[in-house]
Amino acid sequence: MNNALIINIVRFIFLLAAQIVIFNNIDLFGYINPYPYILFILLYPVNSNRAGLLIASFLLGLTVDMFTNSGGVHATSCLILAYVRPVFFKFAFGLSYEYQTIKINDRLSPERFTFIFISVLIHHFILFILEYFKFAFILEAMLRTIVTTIFTLVVSILIIYLFKPSKR
Repeated sequence: MNNALIINIVRFIFLLAAQIVIFNNIDLFGYINPYPYILFILLYPVNSNRAGLLIASFLLGLTVDMFTNSGGVHATSCLILAYVRPVFFKFAFGLSYEYQTIKINDRLSPERFTFIFISVLIHHFILFILEYFKFAFILEAMLRTIVTTIFTLVVSILIIYLFKPSKR
């Protein structure tokens, strides 16, 4: 096994365990729940196997669904995020994405922040629209999407920079 695969497996297990043990128990004001487990999808290497990312994202979301009894909304939103991730890369990074010179866990730049923000926003929007699944609750879903996106964004950026690999 190569080093990148081992890092991705450890990242998968760590983020999943942190989500289940720590972040699923955080519920601020009944609206704000952080979901930093999606960092696995965001930090997955650009030039790695896309089918592997789709399968791993589905398993990640399905495992979170099993522990939260949410009926598949996490699996669906993770799978959609993994599928549209190249579009977000192309939007945020432009030509750099074509040459695959992107590392999300480098210093925070406007391009990296844009990529993380759009990804988290779309994931949460899909998650809460599927969770409420009724047009009468669209405003509540939008409000919850916005506040949870902000909180998840802050937590995710802190996690990225706390566990940033050292430069050698």
